[in-house]
Amino acid sequence: MTESSDPNSKQLNHTKIALVIGATGATGKPLVNQLLADAEFIEVHIFVRNKIEISNPKLKMHIVDFEKMEQWKELIKGDVSFSCMGTTLKQAGSKAAQKKIDFDYQNNFAKYSKENGVPHFVLVSAYGASSNSSIFYSRIKGELEDRLKQLQFTQCSIFQPGMLDRQNTDRKMEVWGVKILNFITSLGIFKSQKPLPTQILAKAMIQASKSNFSGFRIYALAEIFKLANEK
Repeated sequence: MTESSDPNSKQLNHTKIALVIGATGATGKPLVNQLLADAEFIEVHIFVRNKIEISNPKLKMHIVDFEKMEQWKELIKGDVSFSCMGTTLKQAGSKAAQKKIDFDYQNNFAKYSKENGVPHFVLVSAYGASSNSSIFYSRIKGELEDRLKQLQFTQCSIFQPGMLDRQNTDRKMEVWGVKILNFITSLGIFKSQKPLPTQILAKAMIQASKSNFSGFRIYALAEIFKLANEK
């Protein structure tokens, strides 16, 4: 954690450096924007495959190859690592390709975060994540959670949302699913399955990064809304 050495500085006494992978995704975009707007974070480092059009003096953009993370692992240094990568089997094309994104890349990012002394790791996982699941997606998410437990970060925040309400998504089935679930939950039915807007998820992730606790903490849907001060 970096601190201002000038007692007359207008900086906060405790300021943070954030590290983000998955910065171009549905959750990553609002997360990065909110981090850049948050005075508690003096630098926001994003690791992306290709340059993106965003300009902010706090933003540090690193164009990287996730297949060769060991070549840029020394860049993974800061106060909190945010991991919000994710894909679908259809987008990835195969289970092996999906596992690279939903497990391998994020596992390596966590490993190097731990090696470089990052105290807090924040992960977007999934509802029903379990290494014992018969569902491939849920199983690899659960295996990643198990791996994070083994790494023993000072603080580890795991988010397990259900269906995400992604702004400007082109996934037609997802759009209809969100509409249907929003209507059902408005009737007071299946409130535990309420779609979660990614802006609210991002807000809750940042709030978790500021929480004072030790160890491993899982946030389910109701807790995510509460953490973000949303109903």
